[in-house]
Amino acid sequence: MPQLNPDPWFFILVFSWLVFLLVLPPKVMAHSFPNDPAPQSVKKTKADSWNWPWH
Repeated sequence: MPQLNPDPWFFILVFSWLVFLLVLPPKVMAHSFPNDPAPQSVKKTKADSWNWPWH
């Protein structure tokens, strides 16, 4: 039964895992988004307290 012969399929398995582990991660990590959000100022605004009369 030829499908029980692991010789060609093992090579395909190993080669595909090498592609997934060695080739693709640097390509994915090098991707940058074109509209990267700019960080806003870290200065906090002072919240004014309410001066409403409580009736």
